[in-house]
Amino acid sequence: MTIQQLSHLTFIVKDLNRMAQFLCLGLGAIEIYDSQSQHFSLSHEKFFSLGSIWIAAMQGDPPAERSYQHVAFKIEEHELADCLARLEALGVEIKPPRPRVEGEGQSLYFYDFDNHLFELRQLKPSQLIDIIILNNKTF
Repeated sequence: MTIQQLSHLTFIVKDLNRMAQFLCLGLGAIEIYDSQSQHFSLSHEKFFSLGSIWIAAMQGDPPAERSYQHVAFKIEEHELADCLARLEALGVEIKPPRPRVEGEGQSLYFYDFDNHLFELRQLKPSQLIDIIILNNKTF
């Protein structure tokens, strides 16, 4: 078996409309589908397109606690400030930056309204690994 690509991400949320605002206004996603009263899955759900990634949001009980488990999206460095402003305008909790490896670049960590942690970063994982190796750092 060969995994070809990521199909979609699913987030369980208390309020689908609030998640839609978070994804669309905060991250620039486009709402594609709303199941409304038709439950083809476990509950009411909405689908979004964010870049080339499909995101499903399903109504239910979100995680009760926060953790460092997160989803990271790559963006361009010049987009970070605009994203930060949009997320702050929505009332999203922005986490303080963490220590960086020299050359790693910036990223932005933040929680949605249902305890899911997200990261916006300017480097792809392969670029980060190259920087860590060049700086002779270990995991």
